Order: sequence, then C-alpha cells, then structure tokens
Amino acid sequence: MKKIMNAAENYTDDMLKGIYSAHPKAVKYAADDLRCFCTANKKEGKVAIITGGGTGHLPLFLGYVGENLLDGCAVGSVFQSPSAEQIFNICQEVNTGAGVLFIYGNYTGDIMNFDMAAEMCDMEDIPTATSIGADDVNSGAPEVRRGVAGIFFMYKCAGAKAAQMGTLDEVKAAAEKAKENTRTVGFALTPCIIPEVGKPNFTLEENEMAMGMGIHGEPGIWNGPIKTAKELAEESLDTLLKDMPVAEGEEVAVLVNGLGATSIEELYILSGNVSEYLAKKGVKIYRTFVGEYATSMEMAGASISICKMADDEMKAWLDMPVATPFYTQK
Repeated sequence: MKKIMNAAENYTDDMLKGIYSAHPKAVKYAADDLRCFCTANKKEGKVAIITGGGTGHLPLFLGYVGENLLDGCAVGSVFQSPSAEQIFNICQEVNTGAGVLFIYGNYTGDIMNFDMAAEMCDMEDIPTATSIGADDVNSGAPEVRRGVAGIFFMYKCAGAKAAQMGTLDEVKAAAEKAKENTRTVGFALTPCIIPEVGKPNFTLEENEMAMGMGIHGEPGIWNGPIKTAKELAEESLDTLLKDMPVAEGEEVAVLVNGLGATSIEELYILSGNVSEYLAKKGVKIYRTFVGEYATSMEMAGASISICKMADDEMKAWLDMPVATPFYTQK
C-alpha cells in the first residue's frame, strides 16, 4: 500500500484537519467534532440540507457543502456510516427555523443513523424530511438500489430550491423530482485500498473489468475483458434507457464521473461516445458534467448518469451557480 498519510487510523481526521485549515472561510465543524462538517455561511430562514456517508468518495459527500448546495455533512470513517449523534449535532448547528432535509445514499447504516437523528430532532422540535438516493440501476430492484453519483442531481435541485427559500416540503419535492428522473451505471477497471485494511478490496485480472461494481467494492453483474469506451457507453446507455425510457426529442443532463484514478482525458473520450449514442437515439443533451463527482478512493473506472429534464424549473435548478471548496459552477 502506497498512500500519502500518517497513521492509517487517523486517515479521516487528518484529511478533515487539512480541509478546515485550507478553507476556513467556507467550512467549519460543530460540537467540537471534526466529523460534524458544516458551512461557515449559513443563511437564516432557509431550509438546511444535510448529507452524510463514509470517507473515500470526495467530492461526495462533504464536497457539496457550500453556496446554493448543502449546509452540512456527517463524515464517517472510510466506507463507514457516520453516527446518529453527529448528524443530530449538525442539525442543531445549521437549522435556522425552516427545517432540515436529509439527502443520502441507500445504505443500511446510513438509513438507520439518519432515522435515529430524525427522532432526536423531533424531540427538539426540529422538523426533518428525508430523500434517499437510489440511482445505481445494476445494483438491483428500485427499492434496494445503491445511491451513487446520480445523487449529485438531487443535491443540485434541492439546493437550488432551498436557495430560492422554498419550504421543507418544496425542497424535498425538488430532491425527489431529481431522484425519480436519474439513473446511473458504473464500471471498475481496478480495485481500491482502504487504508486501515492495507490491501485491495477485490481483485481483477490485468485485462479484466467489472460492470456494475459498487463504490465500496460490491459485486457487479459481470467481470470480463476490458471493453472500448464506445462499447461501454452503448452498453451503459442501453441499460439506463431500458430502465428509464427517454423519448426521441426529450432532453437529459449527462454526468460522466471518474471513480478516482481515471484521467480526465479518458472521461472526455467516454463523454464523446455517450453524446454520439444519445444523438443516434434522438435524445437531446441539455448539459453535460464531466469530472470526479463521486469517487471510490483510487479505483479506476467511471460511471454514467442521465437525468431527464422534467420541466424548465428543473433546468433552472441545474443552472444555478454554486460554490464550494471542491466544486464551483458559474
């Protein structure tokens, strides 16, 4: 294992110390707990949006805390859920009276701890609502699907509606609109190494890849020879469009996401093939996002998400400028 770190057991906290020291005007922590990651610029009267999840996925999750996006993030250890107490402490810090929306991925530990935090908030008369990302088509039936890179669209839509001073119900509805219209397919070329484990979390042969591999190393739907970018784009989009049909002439937003060790050049090759295949299908692209939006440590690979543009309001939400230490959109 080769990583730039001190002690493996301090990996998450050392990373957080570095972020706070680099961006003191943008973010801070609450309750004297480094893992209670909050905006340093909360807006009075606005619905607060909180996410959470394990370390290892930057910029997901904490990387979206900032202007016109999220207000807080509970940070777990690498690939581990944060605690209910940490989530609750963030709620107390960022709530300004309009309530709190929880947006997070469909993972058992996260669900349990966010539900417990909601109960704690209820005891303190802090209204909460929940929207759970579940966009990973190859991970199973809709009710069990993992939340992966497509959660970005939920953040964007909910964050924009909150910035427009929408009510808690309206902000949740914006997140749900994005959720209902978003699907993702991902694939891995290499495994990654969890610092405290010190070895790869699965194995792939030299010329082998995994279609549908999860961001924590969960099994995919097939392992086999590496395919071309064109083949990967077409297989992924066929899967996405079968699960969520998009009619000829309809518009989508596209997210081509790197998993941590894939060059931006490769992502743009893939993005070009995605655009070509959608054009053949008669599907229009409203806008495309290319880069690292939800990673898995140093895993090589990518994911493709499409978000169907339900209406002009949704387009305006995606177009709203945002600014965080990790992600800026003008």
